[in-house]
Amino acid sequence: MSKTSAPLPDSFIAPVCNEQIEILFEDESLLVINKPSGLLSLSGKNPQNKDSVHHRLVQDYPTATMVHRLDLGTSGVMVVALNKAVNAHLTKQFQARSVIKEYQAVLLSHIAEDEGVIDAPIAKAEFPYQKICVETGKLAQSHYRVLERLQEPLSGVNTSKVLFTPLTGRTHQLRVHSKEIGHPILGCDLYGLTIDGIDSQSLAPRLMLHASSLKFEHPLWSKDIEFSEGDLD
Repeated sequence: MSKTSAPLPDSFIAPVCNEQIEILFEDESLLVINKPSGLLSLSGKNPQNKDSVHHRLVQDYPTATMVHRLDLGTSGVMVVALNKAVNAHLTKQFQARSVIKEYQAVLLSHIAEDEGVIDAPIAKAEFPYQKICVETGKLAQSHYRVLERLQEPLSGVNTSKVLFTPLTGRTHQLRVHSKEIGHPILGCDLYGLTIDGIDSQSLAPRLMLHASSLKFEHPLWSKDIEFSEGDLD
């Protein structure tokens, strides 16, 4: 999860994404969409990474601009501006941290506490990684609440389904924070861990992180609106 995603290396080629973008809401000022996992938010520098949320949307909405981004593997709710004034209005809300975002994630093993706040500053590390660093990191806080504690019927592997509410918007924040507490997000290729011989990345075919809801002030209506999009299965 991030308000801005880390740039991709020029050698990286995103896999083909055949899933479609779902339009959840539209009016003359903005779109609210459901982004599929495996689709870039913005096209990369490499011409083979042209396919993206923005590239697809401008075919039908030529004035569409991205206000925020979700990482390649993250699915879920995004808001897209349809003019510069709306983009500026929404951007101010994200900068002021008044936009409320919730994410569902599936983590390795059972989390002992039912809820809590992960408070661990995040700094840039060797590209494309981020790291926890008390000396140079920026404030990063993530609230979590356990929705379910599960056990895979065949493997017997314990997992926890959680609802994250990031209180800040650092790059890769939820992935880094999950790793920091020893419960990495399943399917994460950057911040996976092997615990008791179990590799968290290998347990899922995709990053098990989904932007499940988004609440913000509509730029024209001057009142809050909220959109939710399903559960992470």
